[in-house]
Amino acid sequence: MRIPLSPLWPLCLLGLAFALPFSGNALSAAQDSEANTPELQKVRAALDKYRDPIRAIHDGYFSTVGCVEYPKPGAPGQVHYPAGGMGVHFFNVGLMGKLDPLQPQVLVYEPVGGKLRLVAAEYFVPLTPELKERPQLFGRPFDGPMEGHHPLMPHELKHYDLHVWLWKKNRSGLFAPTNPDVKCPNSAYTFKETAPALVPHK
Repeated sequence: MRIPLSPLWPLCLLGLAFALPFSGNALSAAQDSEANTPELQKVRAALDKYRDPIRAIHDGYFSTVGCVEYPKPGAPGQVHYPAGGMGVHFFNVGLMGKLDPLQPQVLVYEPVGGKLRLVAAEYFVPLTPELKERPQLFGRPFDGPMEGHHPLMPHELKHYDLHVWLWKKNRSGLFAPTNPDVKCPNSAYTFKETAPALVPHK
């Protein structure tokens, strides 16, 4: 069975061709606006010193060594991760238990040309009996609660987290947990993980 085409179909295709790039530009402008609120500008300015990972180490952030990618999106029962990379995480355990926008528990770096490039801040809140509700920052609820990210983190470290991509554009969104443009090197210390399982907030 053939479906008759409207005589206007060439104009429809032409309109679509113009609409697609425009939509992409509009999305980029919206993300730029979202990332440049006064609060996030303040956070970026305070954390810019950590573009140098050695400075981060001096201030108590230590690398988990592995570069993390998620080749597949999260499935039902898992955190809704879009497919993409995260990078190399630097944890500051001394900041656990605090929720200060200027003191993220985690800094995220992307290996680029043999160097580590700061791409995101991550706020990490362990799931404890004292935590009564889902944490929020910047008007955004945290992802989770979830299991720890095996193998670099034990499953038992259940937590909430929130990523903010302040130094690298993210087509999945400023607060998305993964970034499709973050790439890990082909090495023994690159881990292609599956999205962590969701757990109940008890």
